[in-house]
Amino acid sequence: MLYETSIAAVAIFGAFVAAVLGLSFFLGRKGQSAKGYYAAHGQIHWAVNGVAFAGDYLSAASFLGICGMIAFSGYDGFLYSIGYLAGWIVALFVIAEPIKRLGKFTFADALDSRFNSRGIKLSVAISTLVVSVFYLIPQMVGAGALVTPLLGLPHYVGVIIVGVVVTLIVTTAGMVSTTWVQFIKGSLLVFFCAILTVMILMRGFHATPLETTTADALRAAGSTVVDKPFGDKPYVKSVDAQGVESIWRVTDAGLVATQTVATAADGAKLVNGKPQSKENDLRPVGTISALPGGVKETGAVGPTGFFSTLNDSTIVTWSSDKVAAADGAAITVYYPVPKPGSELLTPGQKFKGLKSEKFTDKLDFISLMLALFCGTASLPHILIRYYTVKDQASARKSTIVGIAAIGFFYVLTLYLGLGAMTSGAMDPTSSNMAAPLLAHSFNDTLFAIISAIAFTTVLGTVSGLIMAGSGAVAHDLCENFLRIPMDDHKKVLYGKTVAVFLGIGAMILGVLFKKFNVSFLVGWAFNIAASANLPALVMLLFWRRTTKQGITAAVFVGMISSLAWILLSGDTYDKVYGWDKADSIVPFSQPGLVTIPLGFITLIVVSLLTPKPEHPVAEELAESAE
Repeated sequence: MLYETSIAAVAIFGAFVAAVLGLSFFLGRKGQSAKGYYAAHGQIHWAVNGVAFAGDYLSAASFLGICGMIAFSGYDGFLYSIGYLAGWIVALFVIAEPIKRLGKFTFADALDSRFNSRGIKLSVAISTLVVSVFYLIPQMVGAGALVTPLLGLPHYVGVIIVGVVVTLIVTTAGMVSTTWVQFIKGSLLVFFCAILTVMILMRGFHATPLETTTADALRAAGSTVVDKPFGDKPYVKSVDAQGVESIWRVTDAGLVATQTVATAADGAKLVNGKPQSKENDLRPVGTISALPGGVKETGAVGPTGFFSTLNDSTIVTWSSDKVAAADGAAITVYYPVPKPGSELLTPGQKFKGLKSEKFTDKLDFISLMLALFCGTASLPHILIRYYTVKDQASARKSTIVGIAAIGFFYVLTLYLGLGAMTSGAMDPTSSNMAAPLLAHSFNDTLFAIISAIAFTTVLGTVSGLIMAGSGAVAHDLCENFLRIPMDDHKKVLYGKTVAVFLGIGAMILGVLFKKFNVSFLVGWAFNIAASANLPALVMLLFWRRTTKQGITAAVFVGMISSLAWILLSGDTYDKVYGWDKADSIVPFSQPGLVTIPLGFITLIVVSLLTPKPEHPVAEELAESAE
């Protein structure tokens, strides 16, 4: 069975969560001052901070989302890995040292370091909150997706568990506990994913011929066959002597067995008309129907042999279609689609812009890659990690360590995703569960460990996001913009209060967006971050004519334009509003290609129209570098 609660799994999961909370309470005494709460006193070792970078950055999108995309779409999912990693080059060579030199607690500190502008504080605080919220959504969705199979609980319960645990982490010791949670989680994630990759290679591949039959064979076996029960859709329905319905897809090879998955009034999944259970489960999903040379199994394969074998195999992927039943009710039918491995290992399965003749499709793909590349160095929860080390050299070295850990993990995602695609243990209704179910195909213990690590992955990233949002409201808005008098105690109290409200908001959003792939959702956050934050940061560092009015305008214009574009995009029309994608008023869904340059243009124009700054940051940094 795909989802069956295991006592051992629950025990391992509980031990992980208890250890994380215990660490937070132990470190709570170190986060009582404002510098301790928001920046861990700037005393985190660069190596620890580098791994914490990986723990913060390798979120549910990286582990659950990318593995799921590769498992369902092949190589295209790996393009997210490439985009995420490439952005760290910008962070290393452009951002790391200057951001440490200019800032204190938050991203707004860096942008406003020489201006003392309330407009900058307001715009950047709002931008930080918007980006953090958009990044929080996929993390909470991933949390709910994990808890359902592991503990046998509804999706919303998993979201609530994460929300409560993270709020406790942040409110006990702030950045101190957040850093160590991220360090532990990053180390465990990379280590165990490496072990899982080795197990995939050791297991190799085996062929499972696709199950086909004919309508006559079904009738001979005592089934009642209904041809094309869904209008013109190429499906056949059979009902056996026991009354169990099965759906078959019409192909050139005959009738191919598939699944009908619907949702009952009580929320339970129905498979072929019966509740999903140990006896009535989905058939194996994600298999190889033919291996090179017609062999039945390969035995262990090497790191390169893994790809050459897949390239010459026929892989049974899964897709879905919404159809109308005879009574008019809409159901979702999941069906196998055999594809050559060579096709799945080349780009263009998911990102149609790579092969599409439509120019707007190509622009959509380019825009997404641009946002992933530029967004990394613009994410507030990543930028505040630079304030936890003691100096600029440490900031640079911690970035290098982070790149090494993150890069190694992203190489592993290709093995994990393709391993899940051929594991026979996929859930066609949830791409986010590909990696945990891959582990489940080996044994329950590994499933429990991987799921628990994935859960701590969510904890680490969400705690970093809530820390960024907490600092934006308490430090940037309340203390600096509204100028509320605060001593150290009040700064921490305000931060913890904001953290509680952000945790509650994250829980609500995690429930509302539960059907989305987490990497898809993170793409939104990267677009907004790159559009709102990157133009202001880059121009502040490298253009002496940058003014406070230019920064404020660029942040607001980049944020509002990217957010508006996303809300009016075809993907949002389809996936959020349930409207026809073709009715969208914007030509493509990813805004970065338009809104990132718009941010730069806005800053340049407004800066040229306003008085030249007295102490340009770019000039000061150039002099200190000399």
